[in-house]
Amino acid sequence: MNKVIIASAGAGKSTFIVSEALQAAASGKRILITTFTEACRDEINAKIIKKNGCVPSNLYVITWFSFLIKHWIRPYQGCLFDHDIKGMILCNSKSGEKPFKVREIITVYWGEKDFRQYYFSPDFKVYSDKMAKLSLRCEEASDGNIIKRLRSCFDEIYVDEVQDLAGYDLEILQKLFESPIKITLVGDPRQATYSTVNTEKNAKYKKAAIVNFFADKTPDVSLDDKMLNENFRCFHEINDFANKLYPKFAPSISNVRDVSGHDGVYLLPEKLLSHYLEIYTPVQLRWDKKRAVDERYPIFTFGTAKGLTFERVLIYPTAPMLKWFQDENAELTNDTRAKLYVGLTRPIQSIAIVYNGSKKFNTNGLKIYATGE
Repeated sequence: MNKVIIASAGAGKSTFIVSEALQAAASGKRILITTFTEACRDEINAKIIKKNGCVPSNLYVITWFSFLIKHWIRPYQGCLFDHDIKGMILCNSKSGEKPFKVREIITVYWGEKDFRQYYFSPDFKVYSDKMAKLSLRCEEASDGNIIKRLRSCFDEIYVDEVQDLAGYDLEILQKLFESPIKITLVGDPRQATYSTVNTEKNAKYKKAAIVNFFADKTPDVSLDDKMLNENFRCFHEINDFANKLYPKFAPSISNVRDVSGHDGVYLLPEKLLSHYLEIYTPVQLRWDKKRAVDERYPIFTFGTAKGLTFERVLIYPTAPMLKWFQDENAELTNDTRAKLYVGLTRPIQSIAIVYNGSKKFNTNGLKIYATGE
């Protein structure tokens, strides 16, 4: 049966996928694992090699965009167009801008009737934000032969980091669910800091709301939020605090107790920042490079820290984050909430949240760090 597994941070999601995929491959099944980023692909391959010694010949690990180009577009591109695809252009905003502007103010884009300009750059690279839509058009033009071909290639497909899929990519998932291939999706909607596309299509199911897509559009697919619900990484106090960001999700659990004598979540007065960095050498997390930090210690943004584990973390919060620390009902954008969740779930031992040290600051029950702790 097709399944969607909602995993918590630190639950060993990639380890689970690798273990399941290797077991299926050992029985002779043809397995595909696909994930959004190249970094995740490389991590999965490394875990396969560590566990098995090599990547089996019947187990393939590729990125989501490679999956669409290799198995949806290229084999059936002749149904829609004749030119050779030269690769892909990763788009962070809407693609297909016309080479002129109206009154130098309004940006004009090619429409779908201008097929080549709409889907492709001048050197015939597919725009990433339209790749899933083009894949679906190939599937329609081929009379469903893409799914038939996939069935001849793979017995099982695992989609990692499913929370990163958006727009027409969700329609691709629906097509896969309708196929005879066993489909397993794994991800943590709370860590939806990236998206394959930024589009109005299926916008209400974007990022953390993707769980509603499965409830609304794929009712026959099993959704499991218990199997990978234990956080093996974070000290229990950190795990419980991070759960507060997503009260509608099943709370993850952690049995990690005292680790070092300085464990849990702390508010750190700015005047003690240098002292704290020197004593505990935490990894510094910030929103972007505009935030000044101490360059002598490791630095990541919230987004680039995704998937990583550190002993200790120091957070430079944004203004909305500071409001949330004081009042858990304070408003956060979806992006801010997801990135804060990622930041809070990186450390094993402790988190220090930098603030101005004002007595007017509502600590909301959080411990305030003092020298000598």
